[in-house]
Amino acid sequence: MIDFYFWTTPNGYKLLMFLEESGIPYRIIPVNISKGDQFKPNFLTISPNNKIPAIVDYDPVDGNGPLSLFESGAILLYLAEKTSRFIPDELQGRSDVLQWLFWQMGGLGPMLGQNLHFAQYSSEKLPYPIKRYVDETARLFKVLDNQLVDREYIAGTYSIADMASYPWILKYPDLGQDLGDYPNLKRWYEQVKSRPGTVKAYQKGVDINRIPTVSEASKKFLLGQSAETLAA
Repeated sequence: MIDFYFWTTPNGYKLLMFLEESGIPYRIIPVNISKGDQFKPNFLTISPNNKIPAIVDYDPVDGNGPLSLFESGAILLYLAEKTSRFIPDELQGRSDVLQWLFWQMGGLGPMLGQNLHFAQYSSEKLPYPIKRYVDETARLFKVLDNQLVDREYIAGTYSIADMASYPWILKYPDLGQDLGDYPNLKRWYEQVKSRPGTVKAYQKGVDINRIPTVSEASKKFLLGQSAETLAA
């Protein structure tokens, strides 16, 4: 059994997609980041970076008791290796999945996150950072569109690279993008969207957080955190 600390963000959905695809027994523990649950002491012992997702695996393969993990990419890789699913065994295929997983973790997620911050959530609409991150989003979308010219999925077969990227691409209307400009990416998006594991994951998310909003009250927990937040 895996305890899955989850909220309805792109990084949270990555893991929920994997869990639904793989059939691993799990229990969702909601962490309402709009109410500050991510700063509670019991959660910080599992995720010291005060971010979701995180897991506790009560049946790790080494048999050495509960194993806790934070960081979505690390958890995806751990679960893929544990189940021998959604990552190839052979070197070339495995390397292909890993490079695109880290591309998402180091580029797609952070850049699109900044796009959303400045264009959607910032109280001051600053033209320079908005343009910078919208342009970088377009570049990253094109990188992925090019990768998908002759591939059904990002690394050939469906993998953790696709699960990592899809929840961020899903945000395209808020990111200043039109999927019609990226035909290969659009085809991939529709294909991942229709997978049963994706459908089930997003339905569970809706059941947990039916009206996801960023209010003025929630912004104090979601935006502008500092070292003092953890020192308190």
